[in-house]
Amino acid sequence: MKYALLSTWNKHGLVPFAKELYQLGYRLISTGGTRAVLEEAGLPVINVRDHTGFPEILDGRVKTLHPRIFGGILARRNRTSDQETLQAHQIPPIDLVVVNLYPFEEKSQENLREEELLEYIDIGGPSLVRAAAKNYPDVLVVVDPLDYPRVLDALKENRVDLAFRRELALKAFAHTARYDAVIHETLSRLSGKDEPPDCLIPTFRKLHPLRYGENPHQRAWAYQYREAGFLAHVNPLWGKPLSYNNLVDLYAALRLTEEFLSEGPTCVIVKHTNPCGVARGETALDAYRRALEGDPVSAFGGIVSLNVPITRELAEVLNEMFLEIVAAPDFEEGAWEILTRKKNRRIVQVNYPLPHTLDYRVLGGDLLVQEEDRTVLDPENLEVVAGEMPDQETLQDLIFAYTVVKHVKSNAIVVARNLQILGVGAGQMNRVRAVELALMQAGDKTRDAVLASDAFFPFPDSIERAAEAGIRAVIQPGGSVRDPEVIARAKELGITLIHTGVRHFRH
Repeated sequence: MKYALLSTWNKHGLVPFAKELYQLGYRLISTGGTRAVLEEAGLPVINVRDHTGFPEILDGRVKTLHPRIFGGILARRNRTSDQETLQAHQIPPIDLVVVNLYPFEEKSQENLREEELLEYIDIGGPSLVRAAAKNYPDVLVVVDPLDYPRVLDALKENRVDLAFRRELALKAFAHTARYDAVIHETLSRLSGKDEPPDCLIPTFRKLHPLRYGENPHQRAWAYQYREAGFLAHVNPLWGKPLSYNNLVDLYAALRLTEEFLSEGPTCVIVKHTNPCGVARGETALDAYRRALEGDPVSAFGGIVSLNVPITRELAEVLNEMFLEIVAAPDFEEGAWEILTRKKNRRIVQVNYPLPHTLDYRVLGGDLLVQEEDRTVLDPENLEVVAGEMPDQETLQDLIFAYTVVKHVKSNAIVVARNLQILGVGAGQMNRVRAVELALMQAGDKTRDAVLASDAFFPFPDSIERAAEAGIRAVIQPGGSVRDPEVIARAKELGITLIHTGVRHFRH
């Protein structure tokens, strides 16, 4: 006689699966809601209470935690002493365990009181899963309703070999590991402590393989962080699947775009994770044209992101250049048909706001963790250390440039005027070279423009280059031991110099 234990929260596909098991000769053991569903479908079910001879207690907190259940699951079929123990206690072996758990992860997203949330921590379920997975050479364990059809096929065709059993067991262990990790993370968050937990257990679910990684010889996969990660907010609507590099660049573009959600129409153009064009405009089309002026050469093959819906007029203009991705919160009527004329392009709809978590960086298997750089510049906290307080228009440009420089690889310099980026110096090994690149990119537009630096100027040479180009105001964190020297030189050259006290390194 074969026995199958079924205890599921998610009842999807359960009844037809159980009917097939019964027809294959399995006696069904179940409890609670699962038993009720099976009995309603006309299936004979052995109540766990009758199987163990012990009632459910503590409002159902204890149902399956019994030696008659776990002995039947954990007994090794090839060990004589185990079989003798089963016979001595009249315990039938359980050959198949079908379990999925209380929906703690889903409930953790709801506004439940902590005492309510605790009731969704499954105890018997994970114990059953782990016991069956431990004894996978003898017991099949099924935790995913999507596996029901292939489990039935394997049983019918006598293809339940050790490799198949191990595959299901590994999936089961991953299932309980993720479950416990989500509980740990949720309760750590509810504790209200500012510090991350001593044991960090982020869990990710594999979504799909990517075509390749940064380069064709590197394999790559996309994993999703719970249900609220970045990928859940990105809806690819058209074009080839997003590649590894596409996703990295898109993330950079959307993070910067999000800075301007409450502003007027703003366009961000990103290439290799750095913004090469950013501008605000009267309309979406105006914002794109102004952003493109910043560096039309680098924009080719880049990512275009807007904080407003894409119009028909903008769609027509976007089709004039090859762009890897066009991203926006929405698309006006008619724009979609125009954009999809380009076959080698991805179109992405973005659901803002994006999730904000800790930043992780893996170093040879170890993990560095930091808070996200979400500092928003407060105009009231700016310190004018050289020159006069700038007028409102100049101050807007300075804040605009400093917002963008936060998203540029260090060493980072941004030149801007009239809410338009004119030049960017990114990822340089010394700051003066970054200044020179940004000014060179801006060309003859630097007269009366502003300049932002992600970190302090260690020497006056960068201020001198800015003055030669006609820059009227510079914003930087300050904090160098040579600040007095840099400030004095700015005063001599007639440049307004502002300190923010906030550095924005981006490595």
